[in-house]
Amino acid sequence: MIRSNYTVNVSPRFQVFSVDQVEEMHYGTLEVLRRTGVKVLVAKAREMLRKAGCWIDGEVVRFPPHLVEWAIRTAPSRVVLCDRNGQPAMEMEGYKTYFGTGSDCPNVIDPYTGERRQGRLQDVADFARLADALPNIDFVMCMTIAQDLDQATSDVHHFEAMLNNTSKPICFTAWNVDNLKDIIEICEVVAGGAEAFRHSPFAILYTEPVSPLQHIVEGTTKLMYVAEKGLPVVYTPGMTFGAVAPVTSAGGLLVANAELLSGLVIAQLAREGTPFVYGGGVAIMDMLYMGVVYAAPEFLVNMGALCDMARYYQLPVFSFGGCSDAKTFDQQASLEGSLWILTTALIGGNMSHDVGYINSGLTASMEMVVMSDEVIGLVRRIMGGIEATEETMALDVIDQVGPGGHFLGEVHTRQHFRENWYPTLINRTTYDTWLEDGGLTYGQRANARVKEILESHQPEPLSDDVQAAVRAIVQRADARCGVS
Repeated sequence: MIRSNYTVNVSPRFQVFSVDQVEEMHYGTLEVLRRTGVKVLVAKAREMLRKAGCWIDGEVVRFPPHLVEWAIRTAPSRVVLCDRNGQPAMEMEGYKTYFGTGSDCPNVIDPYTGERRQGRLQDVADFARLADALPNIDFVMCMTIAQDLDQATSDVHHFEAMLNNTSKPICFTAWNVDNLKDIIEICEVVAGGAEAFRHSPFAILYTEPVSPLQHIVEGTTKLMYVAEKGLPVVYTPGMTFGAVAPVTSAGGLLVANAELLSGLVIAQLAREGTPFVYGGGVAIMDMLYMGVVYAAPEFLVNMGALCDMARYYQLPVFSFGGCSDAKTFDQQASLEGSLWILTTALIGGNMSHDVGYINSGLTASMEMVVMSDEVIGLVRRIMGGIEATEETMALDVIDQVGPGGHFLGEVHTRQHFRENWYPTLINRTTYDTWLEDGGLTYGQRANARVKEILESHQPEPLSDDVQAAVRAIVQRADARCGVS
């Protein structure tokens, strides 16, 4: 038999902008960059932009459209992150979606006391070890700022703690370019050299412009440094519509896109072909409480629109998932975190971070990470669709069982029932069985799972020689900054 024009496995998708709207947003962005421009506070970057044909007025740079479109063409459409052993782990392209934790929360919920407290270095290690054990968490960020350390080099210590507790890809922040150099040197030691790390990067820098329309010294110097090294970078705005961007979604997205594309130009001029991850925090301001809202429907729709733009530019996109405005791990946290995960899968956010965020990014919850891991598994099953083949349609089995029969005893059932998704924490038992098992709530079961992992999971260790070399770089950073 020959079958033509037969399409299979069409996954559900959520698209916000039409093709016409995407093009209109693109042309609007080119006009913002041509007419209004952006501030670039690094003289080296301004000179590079001037030589490329930009118009310079003090610290304000205006861009010719052809330069922006050149930068879009030169950036790779696919960015691959490896695990610590150099094996490909995240192929960021198209609608492939990966999930990871977040970074830099000032507070954590202690899984043993339930109290909200300031983050510590041990929390960074524990979150990394937790993520390492969970099958649906693809990459790791530090989750909290270790406030038991001197902040001059806490970022370098964060990286060491993550490195010692996971072999999954790491997305990291760095306070300045000197500390960034230390972290990159650590990566090169672990990978076996600068060229080996460039070929198989297991870590990626996250840095930002400052809205509206500013490329500040810290973010720009870090962006240029990793670009010059030939390394991938996440360079995305974190903005609040109504505060540092227009309150309307289209206006706010224009500002975000202008920051992204001008940052892309800087990266590509620093080194053509720099792997650049597009995206951003396009949240709204709740004008009643005057705070950033993580789980507002507008944020989810804005993120979908930004993914549409990324697809138009053929750039990987940084997104969100598993985060909430709830103040603790409760029903609101589960609802909002799950909605984010499903939405991110539907819009195709390639590198979706902030799993475990509650309290609008001010608090990190290990129970939220465990819950999100299960929901990600569930959503991945939904996105997998249905395979309709001769085997799965089971025509012969249906004919054999016939009207009024049952399929429990069939070989076909035994062969295929394990293909269904089965939860680890969601309870599907009877009410009586649930009571007999202790009548634990979902939150209690999630907390027990967190403790089980923290007390039993052993991540793959680095060799003693590599650990010692990493420790020496961290100690050197402390000495440079006068940290005892």
